[in-house]
Amino acid sequence: MKRWIKRLAKETVFKITRTKQHLKRSINCEHEWYGSEYGGFYVCPSLLNSQSVVYSFGVGEDISFDKSIIEKHQCKVYAFDPTPKSIKWVKQQLKPNKFSFYNFGISKKTSEVDFYLPKNPDFVSGSEVEHINISPERRVRVSMKCLKDIIKELGHKKIDLLKMDIEGSEYEVLDNILKEKIPVKQILVEFHDRFFKRGDEKSAKTVENLYENGYEIFALSDSFDEVSFLNTQEA
Repeated sequence: MKRWIKRLAKETVFKITRTKQHLKRSINCEHEWYGSEYGGFYVCPSLLNSQSVVYSFGVGEDISFDKSIIEKHQCKVYAFDPTPKSIKWVKQQLKPNKFSFYNFGISKKTSEVDFYLPKNPDFVSGSEVEHINISPERRVRVSMKCLKDIIKELGHKKIDLLKMDIEGSEYEVLDNILKEKIPVKQILVEFHDRFFKRGDEKSAKTVENLYENGYEIFALSDSFDEVSFLNTQEA
């Protein structure tokens, strides 16, 4: 099934690039795919070492990305997910010593929120925002925190790599991170514009905001969903 999806993505690249002109690689940087085909992202490995601070938001039922970071760089990964199904799954896994999991999510502000679960109960990923894949009737109360409060709580001053697969909440979260001027060297994000009407416009606006704040795209997945940014202003 995954091979079919990947093949379909490649066959429609021309169509995608015509409608997603905002997603273009704009800087040359060494990059390598970390994690599974489903849960992975492109990373610039030369910018990571054993002392790097890595945040991974949106675990679901796949920590292959987090394991790859730990295995290749021997650094600690701070992973986050407020989804009940994900929390249960993580508890049952044999995890690396340097993997730390927190059962809250990231948002534009710190608060308790209604968290919408997927329409299909076999799926994992929920969201703070309403979109075509969630059920307004299936909701739970969860804890969400803004990045400024999270790094303060964990005692960090900057982040070397921030990965986000947060099912449509990435737009507000990224805008908040830029507004607060939180130093992040690499931002890896899955854009879920396919979940929204005029979703490409939402992504284009956020990418423009990232560009204006010194971030450049250094890698894209075949589907154009997973996008990797490098902060050219952060030493």
